[in-house]
Amino acid sequence: MMAFFLLLWLLGATTDEQKAGLADYFAPTTATTARASGAGGMLAGRSLSDDVVLVGEGGTPSVVVSVEPPPIVSGSAAPTDEEIEQAAAAAEQEMFNDALEQIKQALADSEELSELSRNLLMDMTSEGMRIQIIDQEGGSLFESGSARMAPHTRKLLAQIAQVVSRLPNNLSISGHTDASPFQRGDYGNWELSADRALASRRVLIESGIDPDRIAKVSGRADHEPLVAEDPFLPENRRISIVLLRGATVLPPELQK
Repeated sequence: MMAFFLLLWLLGATTDEQKAGLADYFAPTTATTARASGAGGMLAGRSLSDDVVLVGEGGTPSVVVSVEPPPIVSGSAAPTDEEIEQAAAAAEQEMFNDALEQIKQALADSEELSELSRNLLMDMTSEGMRIQIIDQEGGSLFESGSARMAPHTRKLLAQIAQVVSRLPNNLSISGHTDASPFQRGDYGNWELSADRALASRRVLIESGIDPDRIAKVSGRADHEPLVAEDPFLPENRRISIVLLRGATVLPPELQK
């Protein structure tokens, strides 16, 4: 009975060539030889009917049916490496755009955080999506000359982490000071900016960011001012978080 059902299944699942092979199989005195396809000779291929295998007298009969790969559609071509990279860059850019909107919406929905939106600057660079928390007059991110973080800075970082934690990209964190001279023994703006970046890293991790995703932490002192025309402005004191791009191709309109 099992053989009967197997036969019915094979008849419904096989091609005409396979059915011919099955007919040979059930012929009592017929042995099926391999059928060649292609150019013949040394370059000859084997047709699917070759997979209907017969066993001679005294052997155990068996039927083996292989599955061919999907046919190649005539005229279609595999995408080039450049096309694949461009598609990946476009998908990543869409993901960044969604993340920016989520952060903006979270700030707008929170009465407490909406007041802090003026401390947030978000844009796209060749490196990736950049989120900067900047000082404002009367609203410093850290205590003066210290890496001790203000409560509102911690809240902003925690809100950013909630969105960023859902993305796969690695992060780069950098601390920046203004150009005001600062020196306390061997401790100056270089050390201060680095310590503030490290403090931000700790808060992001506490808020759900995988430590392995943080690829770089650096202090830049006053060497990359946000407002180059006036490096002493409070806005130059900031923490910069960049979600690094994974795709290698960036649309020209987004390159800076």
